[in-house]
Amino acid sequence: MTRFPQGTPFTVVAVVRAAVTDCIFYGGKGGVGKTTCAAATALKFAADRETLVVSTDPAHSLADSLEADIGSEPTELAAPVVRERGDAVPAPAADADPTGGLWAVEIDPETQRERYEKLARALATDLRRAGISLSDAEVERLFATGAPAGSDEIAALDLLVEYVDAGEWDTIVFDTAPTGHTLRLFDMPEVMGLALETARSLRGQAKRIGNAARTAVLGPMSMMTGNSDDEDESLEAFQARLERARDLLVDPSRTEFRVVLTPESMAISESERLVDRLREAGVPVERLLVNRILEDPHEGCPRCRSRRERHEARLAEVRSTFPDLEVVTLPELEGEVGGRESLAVIAERLPA
Repeated sequence: MTRFPQGTPFTVVAVVRAAVTDCIFYGGKGGVGKTTCAAATALKFAADRETLVVSTDPAHSLADSLEADIGSEPTELAAPVVRERGDAVPAPAADADPTGGLWAVEIDPETQRERYEKLARALATDLRRAGISLSDAEVERLFATGAPAGSDEIAALDLLVEYVDAGEWDTIVFDTAPTGHTLRLFDMPEVMGLALETARSLRGQAKRIGNAARTAVLGPMSMMTGNSDDEDESLEAFQARLERARDLLVDPSRTEFRVVLTPESMAISESERLVDRLREAGVPVERLLVNRILEDPHEGCPRCRSRRERHEARLAEVRSTFPDLEVVTLPELEGEVGGRESLAVIAERLPA
């Protein structure tokens, strides 16, 4: 794999295609440690695979977790710290020839707005051709209060296809927003597919009316007025990307969704609803990650022992509730989990 200087943005990198790009999504209730798991997974895979970790959560914390500056374009970070026999060891030397690399990106609100606004402008163009007034200023007002509801999910799906089709990465890890956003993310291809079919029908009618009006007024000269199909191609291309995103999300050979939860009743209940909805949508779910398990209570601490027993009971409940899923336990660490050293501890416990 061709190597590029640290900090090189994706937009200036010559694409070197990966044969197949695998996708891993982390989701669950807010505050259970999805970002930690996503960042740790990316570090684990980056030791021998070109890996991109993507934050689709509007409340970005991926940069804090990785202790790095992360922007709205995929940027290569420093080589990850790897661990052997429980001890942290330095990253490979700069003149070494590693087979992996770590990239990261946070989808920002402006990216969401731009991708949504492009569709609105395309539709407005054809409406104007049919005599229905929707000026650029009126389109701008649609976005005056920010990106519309669902735009973060739209941007995530659009970028999923863009990153996968780039072929630059072997594995892409997604840190998704809390459960409600995640469910909208996976419902969006079907919902938007219906909306886009309606929009395309409306635009087709508008174009026919506009073309008829030009012909009536200008006669043969109407053939010389020009009629760009760029917007139509944009709308069709966008719908095609959504359909491709749907295909990727339900492909068990390329996609896995990992549900993260903590040993608490509310988190277990919400995870059950999430797994059910994902399976209804055909999204592959094979394992759960139960985070922040107290494994080594301090001796002479009755409260610690009681808490450990409570965690063991919740773990038994998780295994009973999800008998067909692999259950991975992750330890509770002292203080906040952030930085490569603490992420490496979590990475050791994560499945490959």
